[in-house]
Amino acid sequence: MKLQIAALWLICAGPVWADAPIFVLDQTQLPFDLGPGAPANSPARQGNSPSAAANSSASGANSSSAYANSPRNPENAKRVLFTREGDVVGYYAENGSGTLNLFTLGGKRALYRPKGTKSLFSSTGDWCGTVAAAEAGGFAFGVTRKCASLLLN
Repeated sequence: MKLQIAALWLICAGPVWADAPIFVLDQTQLPFDLGPGAPANSPARQGNSPSAAANSSASGANSSSAYANSPRNPENAKRVLFTREGDVVGYYAENGSGTLNLFTLGGKRALYRPKGTKSLFSSTGDWCGTVAAAEAGGFAFGVTRKCASLLLN
């Protein structure tokens, strides 16, 4: 698994805002610092809560009705999420407060990564996976099978 993450970091080398691979991970194979047991990644941490102002789905900054997050924004075509098979399943956008949002192709917010963590969460606060950042910029998203389905609905 560590080799897969390292390989994905190499794939993601490029501009900070670029297409990003998304893959299903096995949470039991993650190193401690990438999983929900690490204090910064814990669903119980207030800063990771879906009710925290920067993460809230009620915030316009996290809504696809905001042009920056909209599927109609051409900039989001440069930030697509793609599977190993090459299927595009969504896109990502930052909200200006450090929260990174992952949206379905239709613009529904599926997951978010709060500022200061390497983890992804669902709108109900469930731990959903991890974000790997490449040295030269870009991302790779590893998500649990359950949360991967949120991007496909």
